[in-house]
Amino acid sequence: MTAPTKQRVVVGLSGGVDSAVTAYLLKQQGHEVVGIFMKNWEDDDDSEYCSSNIDFVDAAAVADVIGIEIEHVNFAADYKDRVFAEFLREYQAGRTPNPDVLCNAEIKFKAFLDHAMRLGAEKIATGHYARVRQNQSTGLFELLKGLDPSKDQSYFLHRLNQAQLSKTLFPVGELHKTEVRRIAEEIGLPNARKKDSTGICFIGERPFREFLNRYIRHAPGPIQDDRGRTLGQHVGLSFYTLGQRQGLGIGGVKAKGAELKAALERGQRGVGEHAPWFVARKDLDKNVLRVVQGHDHPWLLSHRLDAQDASWCAGQAPAPGVYAAKTRYRQQDAACTLSGAEDGGVFQLQFAENQWAVTPGQSAVLYDGEVCLGGGVIAWAAD
Repeated sequence: MTAPTKQRVVVGLSGGVDSAVTAYLLKQQGHEVVGIFMKNWEDDDDSEYCSSNIDFVDAAAVADVIGIEIEHVNFAADYKDRVFAEFLREYQAGRTPNPDVLCNAEIKFKAFLDHAMRLGAEKIATGHYARVRQNQSTGLFELLKGLDPSKDQSYFLHRLNQAQLSKTLFPVGELHKTEVRRIAEEIGLPNARKKDSTGICFIGERPFREFLNRYIRHAPGPIQDDRGRTLGQHVGLSFYTLGQRQGLGIGGVKAKGAELKAALERGQRGVGEHAPWFVARKDLDKNVLRVVQGHDHPWLLSHRLDAQDASWCAGQAPAPGVYAAKTRYRQQDAACTLSGAEDGGVFQLQFAENQWAVTPGQSAVLYDGEVCLGGGVIAWAAD
């Protein structure tokens, strides 16, 4: 077996432990490693919620321990134009976008990749839990799930194309998170025990509704159940997502008699007085937020969906047939049948079992075993 070719690799150092160990592993392999810290948001980087300055200090400390150079690069203008503007458009239209998917496609693997190439990089690397493999029979680069099933991030990377995949390394995708932490502790990285970041990159830990309030107009309206009863007032449809349970501000309306019997016959769990309410539909024309009681209400379940703005890792759509898919990040793969993808940027998925709270604006991502094939943006779902 021949030794791997030594290359100039530019690593996106975020200040977190995953990218830190990524840089360390590549340096150990003998590559010429350069770190870049990406600043993608600067509107309020002095606030309690924005950790950009702290993260850069952590990234610089990591670079010092590993013995590599680090550069601070500002992509905030690109981010605002390519990611944040689209994020706001989608929310204003009543959908729930996934900005991390767009950020990967437009910033981390486009603006960052272009910058790295200008620095003479042969490859880039990030701390994502995914893998890249070149198929020996087709020559195509494949995006694979990370080996740690609880951390796999291929869902967020499904829009990467052949040019991007061919230039990308994901070293920690071969490891479990516990091993990454162990390595960081062993070599004395200052961020070995740093808490994983959560939430959307530009929002951080701040209350989501408080953040959106600054950018999206309000149009309060009624909250109604599946029988048309008004239960309260919503603050604007943009501020809610399908399947949402918290923050509705409505109490229980007790199901009884024929209504309770019908619900039980449908197999719904917990439809009594204290059962939780879930957002099930957003009626944009009437400005009504529709809610239902019980996790298994039919309005929350979908057998099929239409997706648009498709992006396929191989550069072309997979053949119609049986695959698996995720309609949200934190879910198990669900068996489905793909059709319509040959028509260009759209496709349809028919699921073997009902999927819960399939949400327009989120991504439907297709898998063939451990290979992530790509996906699209959910436009519509039905039972």
